[in-house]
Amino acid sequence: QVQLVESGGGLVQARGSLNVSCRDSGRTFSSLAMGWFRQAPGKEREFVAVVSFGGGYTDYSDSVKGRFTISRDNGKSSAYLQMDSLKPEDTAIYYCAAKRSLLLPTRPDEYDYWGQGTQVTVSS
Repeated sequence: QVQLVESGGGLVQARGSLNVSCRDSGRTFSSLAMGWFRQAPGKEREFVAVVSFGGGYTDYSDSVKGRFTISRDNGKSSAYLQMDSLKPEDTAIYYCAAKRSLLLPTRPDEYDYWGQGTQVTVSS
């Protein structure tokens, strides 16, 4: 059973940094590709970043490339999203998602498990 819980959201000023975490309470975390998505009010959920099950491969959306870093610690059943140089347009609810996959899925409909989301607000 995969159960994802995000933490670490909050309010930060533009150009600041924030780290959000996602922990899986199940026992199969090391077999899961982990993705981060975000959804702003009135907008569709969009891909942010993904890390492979072993942590060796990552992919990012163009809008966050060079500013955000995705990582994971399989020993702690956790995935992380380090967000630097934040902009007001990064304001959204951030969701982690999981899928048993050898690939790097980037579409929301490819994922099987979702966390409840954590709010990130960037003030100008």
